[in-house]
Parts: sequence; structure tokens; C-alpha cells
Amino acid sequence: MLILGINAYHGDVAAVLLHDGALVAAIEEERFRRVKHWAGFPEQAIQECLRIAGASPADIDRVAVSRNPRAHLWRKAMFAVRNRPDPRLLADRARNAFNVTRLYTRLSESLALPVDHVRRRIDFVEHHPAHLASSFFASPFEEAAVCAIDGFGDFVSTSSASGAGSRLRVSDRVFFPHSLGLLYLAITQFLGFSRYGDEFKVMGLAPYGEPIFADRIRQLVHVDEDGEVRLNLPYFSHWSQGVAMTWDDGEPSIGPVFTPLLETLLGPARQRDDALDARHEAMAASLQLVHEECVFRVLRALHRRTRQSRLCLAGGCAMNSVANGKVRAQTPFSEVYIQPASGDNGTALGAALHSWHARGGRREFVMTHGYWGPEFDNDEIARDIHGVDTAGRVARQRIDDEETLCQWTAERIADGKVVGWFQGRMEWGARALGNRSIVADPRRADMRDIINTRIKFREKFRPFAPSIAVEALDEYFVDAVPDPFMIQVYPVRPDKREVIPAVTHVDGSGRLQTVSRESNPRYWCLIEAFRALTGVPVLLNTSFNENEPIVHRPAEALDCFLRTNMDVLVMGNHVLEKLSN
Repeated sequence: MLILGINAYHGDVAAVLLHDGALVAAIEEERFRRVKHWAGFPEQAIQECLRIAGASPADIDRVAVSRNPRAHLWRKAMFAVRNRPDPRLLADRARNAFNVTRLYTRLSESLALPVDHVRRRIDFVEHHPAHLASSFFASPFEEAAVCAIDGFGDFVSTSSASGAGSRLRVSDRVFFPHSLGLLYLAITQFLGFSRYGDEFKVMGLAPYGEPIFADRIRQLVHVDEDGEVRLNLPYFSHWSQGVAMTWDDGEPSIGPVFTPLLETLLGPARQRDDALDARHEAMAASLQLVHEECVFRVLRALHRRTRQSRLCLAGGCAMNSVANGKVRAQTPFSEVYIQPASGDNGTALGAALHSWHARGGRREFVMTHGYWGPEFDNDEIARDIHGVDTAGRVARQRIDDEETLCQWTAERIADGKVVGWFQGRMEWGARALGNRSIVADPRRADMRDIINTRIKFREKFRPFAPSIAVEALDEYFVDAVPDPFMIQVYPVRPDKREVIPAVTHVDGSGRLQTVSRESNPRYWCLIEAFRALTGVPVLLNTSFNENEPIVHRPAEALDCFLRTNMDVLVMGNHVLEKLSN
């Protein structure tokens, strides 16, 4: 059975394809459109999934959509009657629901299939069950507690479940208008980070401050011992005044979700172009602390209900890698699984897996790596290189022996060069995991500023990740577990912080990615070559982009390399080195 899963008319739209329950391809639309968090319909991602699978639209047996506009209609109606929200809020929600319900037509046009043919094959999977399925059914756990925490989806912001075999039993939900994701969004906007998906910037800023505003932020939210979340609603506007949202084809946007009352509690809001100061750092630290307190309270309540030792996490809040790394220390859970696209992109995967298991499909798939996108062979790469005039600027060669290629690249990294590394299948999710990465020497204390200012052109406070050979994990990190998806933060051992300062954040932590010979042989070979040269089995790893989605095609990687101050580009077996920089 071939199942197409899609996230549509939301942020981070994506498509995946399952064959008999096993993942074949998973791709975000933003990589084609070159607009971060692309919203609307994942047309090109669908076509690429089919191409990778060698399938035609007529081969699709089911289409699983990670939205269900009919979910919780009674609750929605009662909320409207009791609270009389601004008509603009109701109209906006109605427009979005209409777009979802007309997916029959859009899919029919995109796949060149009759509308009735498509209609008979669609499964609308509610947003949160799709989140839950995306983690549990991709995990190696036969049984686990499962939790999804995000902003909102189909009127739900937090959901908990028990997973066993091919079954997921949802036990608890937190409904609109209460949401931990909404709290994080509100303070993110308050701090002047107004673009969709900017929450990760606040997480990166938090270690620079002291949580002196924590008591004030605690006034905004309450989580009881049962894990029930309640916002102090007068500080928020999403439930009463309506919030402008854009989910059509293009960059998504969400208008301000806080009321002027928040400024009476926290002082004046920062404007987007204002300089960051100690007050803003303290506010970020306070938000992160309160967020963690709330999440851990939800998870402890889930553990009391399930008595499971294993946890699967999903939802946008599961992208908070700082909190993720503390789950085992702060809750009774001893094992945690989070797949690399835990945000709304991952609901495409969850909808497809949900549909497969709802039909009695066998549970055999486990996601152990994040490389599910398109790849390009050396001939395709060569055509793109030859299509660009680099004479007098770049020295080019081809190195077909993998060990020699990795040795050559490691020598450049050890010499302080910044390297674009473009290999194999593109990553699934927001993190570059060594196939669409910029890599550099983690031993150089100045390397973070060099990349942020010369190549990435982004805020200086944002950290870079360490990619570490899995065999050396305990040597460099405290109480860490292997994480191939770069989605958990752990303390760097004190005696190693001066060894790898470029990937050690100001609080002594690092958002690590473990790399094994099995999961990514060529990237592991590069790290091993660097270790042989320097004694350090770690590389600085950041996404291959410059204020844009991660590069997808060789031509995009070449363009990014040439327009920035990157020194070396390695694509497949082709290497390019700037003659002067």
C-alpha cells in the first residue's frame, strides 16, 4: 500500500510517502520554494516524493491529511457562544477550514486525477493524533507514553496518549484557548522576534540572561498537578480579538497574540530593530525557565497516568532542544524519542503512519536517521558546476576515493577554512545533519563569530552545534545519550569546553548530533579524519544556507558558496576551493 501524507494550509507544509508502512521519502515544500516555513499546499514536495519512489499518482492508495476541520465542532461552537470572539477570528478560522476541505480539488489538479478518485482515498487525521503518531510509530519503542505540545491544531494545544504496538490511545487534551506554545510565542513577539518560527532565537538568547522575570511570567500561566494548562487570558488576544494569520501559498505569518496589558507586567515591548540588552536576555531566560517548569509538570502527570519509562515527544514545543535534554533528569522517564521533524512538518508523517496503522498495518518501521529527501549524483553536480563561470575565482577537482576526500577536507577544516558539505539525501526536518551542512573547526573560539558575520549574516548570540562521533559521546558530554537528530542539549564536560569553544554555548552546553558509521558513513569518515589530524572527534555543524531554507540542489549550494565568504565547497566527489578570500 502506498500512502501519501501531507501537511497543508499551515506553516511548514510537507509531504511524505510510505510504502507498506515504511518511509520512502519525506520533504518540506520550503526547500523548493526557497521561502522559510512555506505555507499553503505542498505541490512540489508531493511530486518529488513520487519521483523518489518511482511511482505515479495513480499508484497512491490513500492520502492522509494532518487536519480535520470537523474535529471538536461542539467545543468550537460552545466557545463561540460563551466568549463571543471578534468576528474576524471566526472568519479567519472559517477561511482556513474551507481551504482544507477543498483539498479534494487541489489534489485532483496537482495529481491529474478525477476529484471522485481523490475523494474516496482521503483520510483526514486530526492534527494532534498526527503529531502523536509521528513520534510513537517512528520510534523503536513497543510501548511508551506519548505527548504532543504546540501552539494549536484543530482546537487542541497539548495531548497525551499511551502507545502500544500499533495502537495509540489518547487520554488527555488541553483545548483552545490555553496553550504553552502560545505563551512562548507571545513572549517571543514581545521580545521583537516577530517572524513565524522565531521561537528558537529566544531559546538561543536565554543562556545570556538571568531569570529575574520568572515570577512575573509565572503569572501568565498555571499548570496543575494533573498537567492541565491554563493561561491568564487577559494578557493574550488570540482568543477574543482575533489574530491575523496567513496560511496561503507563501511565508506564513501570525499577528501579535498579546494585549497591551502584558506591557504593564513586563515593561515596554522591544521593537524588531531595537538593540538587545540585558533586560531582553533576562526575559528570554525567564521564559525558558517557566516553559521548562510547565512542560515537566505536564510530563510528570503523564508518567503518573501511564507508569511508562519511555516517552515519545512531538509538537512544535518538542523543538525546544534545551528542555528536551533535561527530560530524563527532571521527570521519571528514562528514555526519550523525538523524530527530527517534530513540528508541523512532521504531521505529514504522522498522518500517513496513523492511516497505515488504522488499517491494521504491521509496525516494522523505525526512523534511525534523518536522510529522506532527494539526492544528486556526481554527473548532476558536475553539470551545475560547469554551468557557472568560476574561472579565476575557484580551483576545482574531483576526488573519487572517499578516504582521500575526507582527509583533504579535514585538512582544510583544521587550517581554519569554512566548508560547505553537500552529500547524499537531503535531511528531513529543520536541522542540517551532515548532508546539507556548513562545517568548521570547533577548536577556534572565534569561529562562531566568523560564520555568523561572514557567512550566515545573523544574530551573534546564536550558537552552533557539535557533530560528534558517537563513540566519543561520553568523553565530551555529561549524561548525554546518542541523538542523531540534533534535538537535545547537554552540558559539555568542563575539561572539554576550552577544547571545543566554538560549539560550547555561553552556559557550557551544546546541542549535539551523534554521528555513526551506520547512519552517515561519509560524514562519520570526515569526523574521523579530523580526529586523526587534531585528536578532536567533533566538527562545528550549521545548516547550509544564508537566511533562506537549507539548500536543496547543487546549484543553490554553489550560489551560497560563491556569494558568501565560505572557503571550500565539497559536493559529492567534487571539491571547489576559492583562490583568494
